[in-house]
Amino acid sequence: MAEIKVVSDFSELNRAAATLFQQRAGAAVQSKDSFVVALSGGSTPKGLFSQLASNPENLPWRQMYFFWGDERHVPPDHPESNYHMAYETLLSRVPVAPENVLRIPAEHPDATRVAEQYEQTLKKFFHLRPGQLPRFDLMLQGLGPDGHTASLFPGSPALHERSRLVAANWVEKLNAYRITLTVPVIKHAACVLFLVSGKEKKQAFEAVLDPDSSADQFPAKLVCPMNGELIWLVDREVMPDQMRVSSREN
Repeated sequence: MAEIKVVSDFSELNRAAATLFQQRAGAAVQSKDSFVVALSGGSTPKGLFSQLASNPENLPWRQMYFFWGDERHVPPDHPESNYHMAYETLLSRVPVAPENVLRIPAEHPDATRVAEQYEQTLKKFFHLRPGQLPRFDLMLQGLGPDGHTASLFPGSPALHERSRLVAANWVEKLNAYRITLTVPVIKHAACVLFLVSGKEKKQAFEAVLDPDSSADQFPAKLVCPMNGELIWLVDREVMPDQMRVSSREN
């Protein structure tokens, strides 16, 4: 069962997300002396990143490790790079060790090679044996108006990838490759946190939670952790008026 938390607006969403982020980081460090998170791109997490950077004393930066759930096939200094956005709004403003930031090397011209390299990074960091999946403490996810999450777009090949940890996903409507963690990796996280804001996401959010909608058309439906938590943090504009779901407003 997903937990749905409804907040009043985008500002409150950022504050609530920061609180949850800090709680998860503190608990992970206390239990195993590290906190491993996969960041998301897009416009919504910018507010969270800025919120975290404005109060750096609240987090154990030296024991935190940063990965990415997906990346555009662009260099790290490109304006569309997910890494670049996180660096500008968060990582350049806090005392995190450079070696604790493990970005997707998307500057390589071969997208398949990028995916292979990042998969090897995951295997080495998590000390994975064949067939094992990495276990992130927290996986941040967004929701596109078309129902995509990470770079798992409707109808794209990576939706059905079950053997790889990272895929070079060709997205026809973008005429470009996206590098993305695969569905099994995302589902294996200890906690998946969706951040969703804005009325343009309302229809997609309703469709994702509709048991009769297609996961191939609304890929965020595929994120259903079997041994972890799934939290949707949404603002009021996202909640459909007549949707009958169990929700809690902060």
